Amino acid sequence: MLFSENFTASLAATGINMLFKTRSAAVYGIDAHIIDVEVDFSGVKQAEETFNMVGLPDAAVRESRDRVRAAIKNSGFDLPPTRITINLAPADLKKEGSGFDLPIAVGILGAYGGLAIRDVSDFVLVGELGLDGSLRAVQGMLPIAVAARAAGIKNLIIPAANAREAAVVQGVNVYPVKSLLEVRELLNAASFGTLTAQPLVVDSSTLLDEALEYHADFRDVRGQHVAKRALEVAAAGGHNILMIGPPGSGKTMLAKRLPSILTPLRFEEALETTKIHSVAGVLDAEQGLVTQRPFRSPHHTISDAGLIGGGMVPRPGEVSLAHNGLLFLDELPEFPRNVLEVMRQPLEDGTVTIARAAMSLTFPARFMLAAAMNPCPCGYFNDKSRDCMCTPPMIQRYVSKVSGPLLDRIDIHIEVPAVQYKELRSGTAAEGSKEIRARVLAARERQHARFLETPARTTRKMGGGPTRAVFANAQMTTQQIRVHCELSSDAERLLERAMAQQGLSARAHDRILKVARTIADLDAAQTIAVKHIAEAIQYRTLDRSYWA
Repeated sequence: MLFSENFTASLAATGINMLFKTRSAAVYGIDAHIIDVEVDFSGVKQAEETFNMVGLPDAAVRESRDRVRAAIKNSGFDLPPTRITINLAPADLKKEGSGFDLPIAVGILGAYGGLAIRDVSDFVLVGELGLDGSLRAVQGMLPIAVAARAAGIKNLIIPAANAREAAVVQGVNVYPVKSLLEVRELLNAASFGTLTAQPLVVDSSTLLDEALEYHADFRDVRGQHVAKRALEVAAAGGHNILMIGPPGSGKTMLAKRLPSILTPLRFEEALETTKIHSVAGVLDAEQGLVTQRPFRSPHHTISDAGLIGGGMVPRPGEVSLAHNGLLFLDELPEFPRNVLEVMRQPLEDGTVTIARAAMSLTFPARFMLAAAMNPCPCGYFNDKSRDCMCTPPMIQRYVSKVSGPLLDRIDIHIEVPAVQYKELRSGTAAEGSKEIRARVLAARERQHARFLETPARTTRKMGGGPTRAVFANAQMTTQQIRVHCELSSDAERLLERAMAQQGLSARAHDRILKVARTIADLDAAQTIAVKHIAEAIQYRTLDRSYWA
């Protein structure tokens, strides 16, 4: 397939430059920005083609010249050697990734007269080109679709492998394509008003309803009634929880079943979570939307950059991938201390800010933390069935790997003892996740209603940035605690006595009140009673000198 020889000859004779503009997008953090791709070529033939690219492209974008040239040639087009200049605007934003291959190729085709359409400003084009002209998926398609809708651009032409992900966004026509030739045919058909291709439609309202049930169920857990109750309280209020117990007591088994009693994802939460997974490149292409709360369980050899995020161009880490879900850290003291300490900001603020010389990006990281640890290096301190072989200095060194400020940010500390033989062999059926989740949902509904009734207090500043809604008791501010955590006189005296005897910090005081508020919500009680405060205090194992 050749371009018109007369067209090229006339340009060569007059020396006229030809300019064609397409639109694409670049992802920064979890948001995307629309990028104008301007292609200019000189009609004067040269001995060799000159390909110049400006606009802060990274190495992957600069390499696109070779992919694009081969893709155009192998798609049947013959380009005369001329000088080609490509500008990615705005020029002060760094462009990275291979998603600019498609808009650059379409811009070159348009500049050389290979397209009937002259104005493609109502199309955003994103995709990586293979040398044969095929299109491959790229990361961050969901933020790109959101950015296109915000910019008022109606049409999105993207690789077929990214189509379900982008089609979740309503108000944008998503056209999945598999090759550069398909893109040319689609644009030419749009030019002549004969577009017959139908955009992909995904009913996002039913995606969450179709979420698969969890295979792990609390019905599988024998015994451990105190631990299961604590996990129910944690799920109901969104509280962080630490489980301490010997090897084989069921800590990991309990943590893996915690997602089965969490509240279902709301669509807004699912969309925000999917954006993070899309940018990180871990989204299932067939799924298109994250429909269940994430469960992330990194190994203790992870680096601080892997946990928090990082890189030359910052990427989300495990705490952001666990946003709106659960982060489980097994064998907590085995994590390097510097890795654990960087979690303080996300645990407190629900965000992670990563600063680099080129840019500073903020990722959301509002998650529940579930952690598990042995009480000592051998694991059998305070175990009734086996003797502990660890010396006090060994235990102290082991425990000191987890700092006090980090433990202070965990609302619930519980002991998970070894399960007795009679409980393991008991024929009595344990309570399942479905029954526990029903109580958790009822408690969350009470919290939602409470915070909606006081809209002026349901948001809080995060480092001077935008405000955010509060959906669970664990997210309450100090002002909200004073408003919503009313104590009876007896409960007030009990809390005062516990503060004095155990030497609790101000942060521990607030965490006890938050947990007690959640326990009261599970009981459908308006006022926090003595039994609610007493149970909340029992969930502060480490404040009672556990290793004394």
